[in-house]
Parts: sequence; structure tokens; C-alpha cells
Amino acid sequence: MNRADQRKAYGEELLSLARENENIVALDADLSASTMSCFLEAEYPERFFEMGIAEQNMVSTAAGLALCGKIPFVNSFAVFLTGRAYDQIRQGIALPGLNVKLVGSSSGLSDFGDGGTHQSIEDISIMRSLPNMTIIAPLDAVETRMAVREMVKYNGPVYLRLSRSELPVLTTEEYPFEIGKVRKITDGEDVTIFANGIMVSKALEAHSELKKRGISARIINVSTIKPLDVEMVRKYSADVRAVVTAEEHSIIGGLGSAVCEALSTEAVKIKRIGINDCFGQSADNYEELLEYYGLTVSEIVRSVEEII
Repeated sequence: MNRADQRKAYGEELLSLARENENIVALDADLSASTMSCFLEAEYPERFFEMGIAEQNMVSTAAGLALCGKIPFVNSFAVFLTGRAYDQIRQGIALPGLNVKLVGSSSGLSDFGDGGTHQSIEDISIMRSLPNMTIIAPLDAVETRMAVREMVKYNGPVYLRLSRSELPVLTTEEYPFEIGKVRKITDGEDVTIFANGIMVSKALEAHSELKKRGISARIINVSTIKPLDVEMVRKYSADVRAVVTAEEHSIIGGLGSAVCEALSTEAVKIKRIGINDCFGQSADNYEELLEYYGLTVSEIVRSVEEII
């Protein structure tokens, strides 16, 4: 299975769109070589703003640029962007509904070497609690490119969550991305698995293993966590024996919580797979952390068998 870097796809697509739209600008907090906003910086230095390690000021500056008609893309590691600048995001961007795009790089456990201080396992929960905020967690590099295009067209605050690690490429341009819509990857009759990010590829592998065990699993990619496609979540949950959610995020406040809320009035059994209310830690590689925290094919298979 081919793998590709979401960050590179984002940086290349942002530059391509900036060539067509002079209102697109980028801001970064001393991390442009990692977030890949450096692509825009190299070609349009006058439209790039290096803010240093000052995320609060960066977000407030982006709000001002948005009020001047620009489309600012604000870049930093997810943990710093959503944590350090929360007050500025809330008061200056979400509350007035400004057209600012927040791009959280190195999300989840993907910054495996730097440990819990740099791993964002609560960023979706933080952003999801903000009115007016749209949240996108694409599953691969191709969907990332499509999401960036739609973000430019969309008028309002958006939080885009990107991994630091290369992810399996499962998407093609034949399946257009639409903000606020889920996409069925495979159909099934026994269980529906709602997943996003790296966990979509894990769910697909689990699908094959479950099939060998006589269990038919439907896989749904939920790349837009907010606004959640509640109608389709309910539809895909109504004709199966159980529902499983899988995400590289805390089980509190993320995809699992959103699905549980959507199904709160339905008679559906639900199992959430995610990080169980704890911080991350350093490791030798990304897969080691996914294994340690149970974000694996075997855990999906075990959870499905248990709940049905």
C-alpha cells in the first residue's frame, strides 16, 4: 500500500491555490519546515508571516488579516495551536466567525519522539466545543489536498488536523471531498465502523480479518467531525448489530463522543476505540505508540467480536 505525507500534500496544495488566489496568506510559529508552509514562503515571501514562537499573537494577527479580506492559513503543531492560542481562537476567530483556517500539524501520536508534551490527543475535543468551528481530519494525502481546496471556498473558521507520519493512500480524486459529509469505504451488514485519519486504514485491514471470521463490516470515513453528518451516521447505524468508532484521539470529546451524541436517542450498541484518557509518551517509532495505546487492527477485530 502506497504511503504519503499529509503535510507535504497540504503545503503543495496551499501553494497551488495561492498562485490562483492572491488573498491566500500563511502564518507560522517558527515551524514552517515541518508544517510545510515553507512552500508558500519560498515563492511568496511577501504573503508569508513568520511569527516566531508566539501562537497567541499569530492567531490574533490572522484575525486582523481576515478582517482585511485575506484568507489566512495559520500553521503550527496541533498541540500548540489549539492549546496555547485557545483564548485568541475563541474570542478573535470562532466568536465572530472569521474566515481563518487553522492547520494543526503533527497531530495525535505522530510526533512519536517528542513525547506527551508534543502529542495532541485532545485537540479535536477543544476545537469541537467552539461554536462556528468546522473540524476536518483527512484520512490521507489525497483527501488532504481536496480538503484544502474546499477550505478556501468555505467562508468561516476551519481546523484541519494533519499527521506527521506518512499514511496509507486510500483516496482517489474520483471521490470528491465535501465538508460535512461522510463517505462509505466498504459496505457490511453486521457492524458499522466509523473512523478517520490513520484509523481508516486500520479499519480496512480489520474488515478483511473480520470477513474471514464471518463478520461483515461497513467502514465509514468521517473526515469532517464537525459539523457531523448526523443523518448518515444514524442511517449507517440503523441496520447493523453494533457500532464501533476508531480514532487517534482521546475517547473523550472526539469522533467517538460525536457519534455517541448523534445516536443518543437510538437503540444502538457502541464501542469506542481511542486513547483512554491519558497522555502520550516518547517511543522509537509511530507504530509502537499505536500498538501501545490499542490503535490497531487486532483491537478493532477484538472490539467488534466483543460487541456483537
